[in-house]
Amino acid sequence: MMHIETNQHFLESRTFDEIHVGDDSVLVRSLRAEDIKLFAIMSGDMNPAIGDQEFANSGMFREVIAHGMWSASLITTVLGTQFPGPGTILVDQTLHFARPVRLADTITVTVTVKQMFAHNQHIIFDCSCINQDGMQVVHGTAEVLAPADKVRTKRVDLPDITISDKYARLQTLVLRAKGLAPIDMAVVHPCDLESLKGALMAAEAGLIDPILIGPEPKIRAIAKEFGLDLKQHRIVNVKHSHDSAAMAVTLIRNGDAEALMKGSLHTDELMAEVVSRAAGLRTARRISHVFLMDVPTYPRPILITDAAINIAPTLEDKVDIIQNVIDLAHIIGIPEPKVAILSAVETVSPKIQSTLDAAALCKMADRGQITGGLLDGPLAFDNAVSIEAAKTKGIKSAVAGRAEILVVPDLESGNMVAKQLEYLANALTAGIVLGAKVPIVLTSRADTAETRIASCVIAALVAHANRTKLAVIE
Repeated sequence: MMHIETNQHFLESRTFDEIHVGDDSVLVRSLRAEDIKLFAIMSGDMNPAIGDQEFANSGMFREVIAHGMWSASLITTVLGTQFPGPGTILVDQTLHFARPVRLADTITVTVTVKQMFAHNQHIIFDCSCINQDGMQVVHGTAEVLAPADKVRTKRVDLPDITISDKYARLQTLVLRAKGLAPIDMAVVHPCDLESLKGALMAAEAGLIDPILIGPEPKIRAIAKEFGLDLKQHRIVNVKHSHDSAAMAVTLIRNGDAEALMKGSLHTDELMAEVVSRAAGLRTARRISHVFLMDVPTYPRPILITDAAINIAPTLEDKVDIIQNVIDLAHIIGIPEPKVAILSAVETVSPKIQSTLDAAALCKMADRGQITGGLLDGPLAFDNAVSIEAAKTKGIKSAVAGRAEILVVPDLESGNMVAKQLEYLANALTAGIVLGAKVPIVLTSRADTAETRIASCVIAALVAHANRTKLAVIE
């Protein structure tokens, strides 16, 4: 009997004459969440017992399991790549599925020669899949036609695959607010499908208790047209979008709401009421916007500021912009965020104002004028997010290549960076305005309901942090 080991660099077949009864080969694999998703994509099998955590929890096995044929495919992997190897043709297979394969299970697949038929060079293998606890999950037989010729070929490396599952990333983000009571949120002029649906979906997720402010007949007409259930959600009837913005700010000032969400009105119209010196929501801080982006190809969430409010911020403005985003990073669980202050280059140049601002901001952080984060700059975008790029440039920094916050020079550059990540890299995006008395969900009219839900998660976290802060002061 011979045990066949896998060559790491070559695939080599064994012809019928080289094989004997009792010979075997082994493959070991661990089940990852990505494996389940990839198998579902490839096969089209979207059985909710396999891919839906909530559905699976209510089923027989009480957890997500692998497709049965995932284990079976490991058997064919052994037969086709290890033993007998390239040129093997599967003729028949019988399988019995004894128990499910769960996430993180490690499966040992063994194929053993049971019978050989010289007249047609067929071989029957006993096949067994055993989990890490020594329990059999799949067993059966496979009949193959052995390779006619000896083949030895270089093993081809498979390409890296990134699964961009925005829905799964959204659910992970929503879990950050699990256990928190819904916040009262004034939804300003939700007079199109996406803004109204986003508010209702956020309410269904338990994030907010929406106060819908706008022309009531129009809101109800949209809900009826698209089958949205307004349930018992409060509606404040006003004539037009300007009145919606003014009423929302009034509700905040009266303590009837603790967050705002922009609907289908223009940003300028809402923000004019927010920043009004007479009756707005100003604080001592400069108001600024933050995009929280979950990019499939980046190993950590990234915060981009300011890409929506401050057009050409001064050095003084940037101090508040950075402090706002650092405070948000603390709220979402980043204790000492790495802050990259972006420019076109990574060296200070008197000809580029953003490099001078970056150098000054870093020194201000050293002097305690900005607290709670680790700043470095100027850094070009590649040096901020790529360790390899930073090393190539000889940059030695705890921030370079590991940035969690990107501070952009101006609104134009920031907006381009954020939108490129959203539309070209399929980033899950949340947008929030900070520095006012309450968090403001400031999404684009083109944003999806999913983006609005993600933004509501951040608003809920900030609102609850504000509650805690007020409780401490009192």
